[in-house]
Amino acid sequence: MSKFKKIWLSVLIATFLFSLTAVAAWAKKPFEGVTIRAALIGGGNYEKLYEEFIPKWEKLTGAKVVIVAKMSHFELDKKFKLDFAAGAADYDIMTNHTSFAPQYDKFGVLLDLKPYFSKKDLSDFLPSVLKICYIGGRLIQIPRHIDISNIYYRADLFNDPAKKKAFKEKYGYDLAPPETWDQAYDIAEFLNNPPALYGTQFTGKEEAFSGRFYEMLLSNGGRLFDSHWKPVFNSPIGVKTLNYFKKLYQSGLVPPGVVNYVWDDVAKNFAQGKIAFHLDWGGWYPWYDDPKSSKVAKTFGYSLMPKGDAGVRVHWSGAHSFSVLKSSKHKAAAVSLIKFITSEAAGKFEAELGFGAVRKSVWDYVLETTRDKRKLNFYKTYKYALENDEIVTPPLIPEWPSISNILYPQLQAAILGEKPVKKALDDAARKVEELMAKDGYYR
Repeated sequence: MSKFKKIWLSVLIATFLFSLTAVAAWAKKPFEGVTIRAALIGGGNYEKLYEEFIPKWEKLTGAKVVIVAKMSHFELDKKFKLDFAAGAADYDIMTNHTSFAPQYDKFGVLLDLKPYFSKKDLSDFLPSVLKICYIGGRLIQIPRHIDISNIYYRADLFNDPAKKKAFKEKYGYDLAPPETWDQAYDIAEFLNNPPALYGTQFTGKEEAFSGRFYEMLLSNGGRLFDSHWKPVFNSPIGVKTLNYFKKLYQSGLVPPGVVNYVWDDVAKNFAQGKIAFHLDWGGWYPWYDDPKSSKVAKTFGYSLMPKGDAGVRVHWSGAHSFSVLKSSKHKAAAVSLIKFITSEAAGKFEAELGFGAVRKSVWDYVLETTRDKRKLNFYKTYKYALENDEIVTPPLIPEWPSISNILYPQLQAAILGEKPVKKALDDAARKVEELMAKDGYYR
């Protein structure tokens, strides 16, 4: 082989090897070898998002996601506060919630995501939802979906001709999903047939009970606090509101175990056909609609929250979200994961499951493409409530979980008859005022 040919061959081989190296470099995935640790809410339909989208993100980026905790948010809340106080949070991203976020932010652990999201990235989110994801001008969480409470009911009972006739004769108006809390009581009383069927139920424990009391209090014209953060939920309106829950319980219109119920408990009862109607989150829709898990799959309906004495429907609300910790060593990868699992595609996936959308494009999509009449009614009812009713969050202050932990045991004591209603509310108000004073709200 001539010297020229040898040189030319060497050039060709070198070019080929360089091309292989270039292709390999080009083909390398952006977060190859990175492991993201995540603490996430579990149960219900929450986990389907992870099962569907996390493997796709891993394949696209080359990273690996390890879920180090998967539990209810009440359990996660305890874990997070202990981890943050001890400086022991060993995860990059975490489930968050607009109601819980202010207390976590006190620890200074949450990354400001504003530098990582452009205006275009954020433009599709509902402004009202995005607004509650900020604290002090910092974007500390990205919304996943929004929950609002409405009525699920046994349509087979409400549409039964004999029951409709008997109800009209007794109460003087048509049997239908209640328009007011007074009607809700009448209907619960009429349909109550324990132990096979209870008229209604409510979550009677932890923040789940505080929130139920809160939304009815507001719909009746009351408030938790005045403009100076003094508790005023022990007002005559507060007394009337709590008496409503007490009367339901003492009259046997709810299961006797309600003081131990949180979300999963009331959902299981309704799915088993044991409850005529109740308030619940939209996210339970697909579970109720699944014949494998629900005895009411073919017979349930969905309607708006009842109005209170103030003539308004108040829907207790909050947005589930994701946050990145400042301590993460892989912030770019963690943010990338959050963007992926809160994307338009992820939003459509969860909306199909029944979760409340936080993106305008997702609402447009489900309203345009849904053909099932009942599910379309579900979406329309949900969106109507978002646009026309009072959608409220708990006070977005770090003290809210502590306030709730003071409030709900007193609410329980009242409905169980262990304390007079006014005394229970006065005791709660006094302890809440002491807490707020200690935290400097009255200086």
